[in-house]
Amino acid sequence: QTQPVESGGGLVQPGGSLRLSCTASTTIFDVYDISWFRQAPGHQRDLVARIDSDENKVYADFVKGRFTISRDNNKNTVWLQMENLEPEDTGVYYCNLYRGPQYSWWGHGTQVTISS
Repeated sequence: QTQPVESGGGLVQPGGSLRLSCTASTTIFDVYDISWFRQAPGHQRDLVARIDSDENKVYADFVKGRFTISRDNNKNTVWLQMENLEPEDTGVYYCNLYRGPQYSWWGHGTQVTISS
């Protein structure tokens, strides 16, 4: 089963930076569309950014200009570089690999906390 593993979360002050990583053990990593979602306590899980198999990128309005998603298929890794973090960015960040309704895999998430 292809379950992604997230890492890189932590506690940072407002204005700080973090880089999240998502890796997965699969020989067909390159065909997946890969997304980062986040979920704050009491809120729904929201899309943050997506990079598809052709490396087209989509960002949520609330992170445009601050976050950058990238991938290296040779390393089976997707990164989310987060800059100028705000307290509202706090939440659990989840990675999702998707190539169809029956082929959607979620990680367990990594906690990001922005606080002074």
